[in-house]
Amino acid sequence: MALLKARELLKRFGEICAVNQVSFEVREGEIYGLLGPNGAGKTTTISMTCGLLKPDAGEVLVAGKNFWSDPQGARRILGVVPQEVALYDELTGRENLEFWGRLAGLAPKESRQRATEVLEALSLADRAQDPVKTYSGGMKRRINLGCALLHRPRLLLLDEPTVGIDPQARMNILEFVRGLATSGTAILYTTHYLEEAETLCQRIGIIDHGRLLAEGTLTELQRRLGGDQLFVLEGDLQNATPEQWPDFLERFRVIQKSEHQLVAAAIGERDPAACLKQLLALPVRVENVTLKRPSLNDVFLQLTGRQLRE
Repeated sequence: MALLKARELLKRFGEICAVNQVSFEVREGEIYGLLGPNGAGKTTTISMTCGLLKPDAGEVLVAGKNFWSDPQGARRILGVVPQEVALYDELTGRENLEFWGRLAGLAPKESRQRATEVLEALSLADRAQDPVKTYSGGMKRRINLGCALLHRPRLLLLDEPTVGIDPQARMNILEFVRGLATSGTAILYTTHYLEEAETLCQRIGIIDHGRLLAEGTLTELQRRLGGDQLFVLEGDLQNATPEQWPDFLERFRVIQKSEHQLVAAAIGERDPAACLKQLLALPVRVENVTLKRPSLNDVFLQLTGRQLRE
């Protein structure tokens, strides 16, 4: 069952179209990754799905119902973890959790009980009585996540929840998010970290300039580049002009080119050995040719020509 459906979402800010006809869905027990560079429309999309912004056109369905037909009912189902940490530094970790639990509609006793459960789940019970201002960045991120979980949401929106923290803290949060999905929670996840999306998300959508350019499983996105292999040429390519090489563009698609590297995908089903032979015969000095599996960054470059983190 799809707990979240976005249909033809459109949002303008003056002359700028921040989100343009974006559609996707997130199912129970699924982590759906929304990837894109800064300014691509990710946060605006998240803001529309949780009711912070009303779309100029299109609709958001939460558990099958239009969000704006019953906003309070929708908010009881979903939890939101914003990109910026939304905590009160002077309050303790427990006090922050209980405060946000009360805002979510929990009674005082239930809020206290859930705070205890969440602190245990996030391995923060021993710091529960300490002010948040004494927490590390990773601990603040965990409490920030916990604040969205007090009311047991069936749908969770995570806007770059691991930005700016160390690898160990990131790993702890990712494992916790996986556990939530395993228990049936539907998760919409935005991130700048490619390895997170590749290992965490069942399906991935790539957004840029407000448009959803492609979506699917990692395997489905890799197939956009001609299967599961890319050829990486290294050498002096500063003055190389692939479009002028005889028959090159009929046989290969250029994914990325720099002064010292060319990444290309073979067009059609072709023998890798034959492709390597053709690449080594190019009218340019090639020092090395390697074969690799396409990454999400390769897919993004093929779609937009930009690095994901720009």
